[in-house]
Amino acid sequence: MSAVETTPDDMLARHPETAYFWGHVAGGGQVTDRGIEIEVVDEDAARRLSAIAGGGTVDHRIAERDFAHDTAVTRQADEYTVQIIDPTLAANAAAALGLPVGSDSGGYRFDALRDHRRELLRGLLEACGVVCFRESSAAVGISFVHDDSRLLKRIRTTLDAAGFDSEEPQPSSSGGHWFGVADGDTTAFAEWVYEGAGDSGLFATNRRRKTLRSVERAAGLDVGSLIEATDTDGGGS
Repeated sequence: MSAVETTPDDMLARHPETAYFWGHVAGGGQVTDRGIEIEVVDEDAARRLSAIAGGGTVDHRIAERDFAHDTAVTRQADEYTVQIIDPTLAANAAAALGLPVGSDSGGYRFDALRDHRRELLRGLLEACGVVCFRESSAAVGISFVHDDSRLLKRIRTTLDAAGFDSEEPQPSSSGGHWFGVADGDTTAFAEWVYEGAGDSGLFATNRRRKTLRSVERAAGLDVGSLIEATDTDGGGS
């Protein structure tokens, strides 16, 4: 929970916690007639998302997952499903944010959350982003992968509004699409997107650690130096 702002009663309010929540829903969840389900791989993030929504069930399982860019490679991973049974919230979110529901393909409208782009993009990165350290070039690689190319288009627009360039989307082996953050912007984006996260508590522990450690390796910094910095800077959106 945020140490600065309390969680709003209205899940569609313009707020850092709702921006983070809806980023996760758009990138790794689904809206149905009955409510909302979100798939995450971090227990802490699952509990936070449930709390932001005012409560919900959190189920855990071990799943066999395809690698994002190569379905021939699989791995076992923890998965957590956050389920919120609330038909009214689902309908209102679909209408306000353009999230797909049932036969309605939606349109992904994130303008209402533009004051909290950092948290929105953090939720999207944790939900459908891939972060790696490229040994060959000693650089950070960041990409977004999703079945819906329209969501990727919206993510690119949001990145651009935040000052970060990205590459054109291309098909992935899983049948969806993916695009990368421009090589020259990956380090800056990784640091920016987790700025202030330690104060707000809006992050998946494992994803933040992997992202910032990749930056540390690329920059030749001591392990843990960036995580300590993001915990104390208290940056805004």
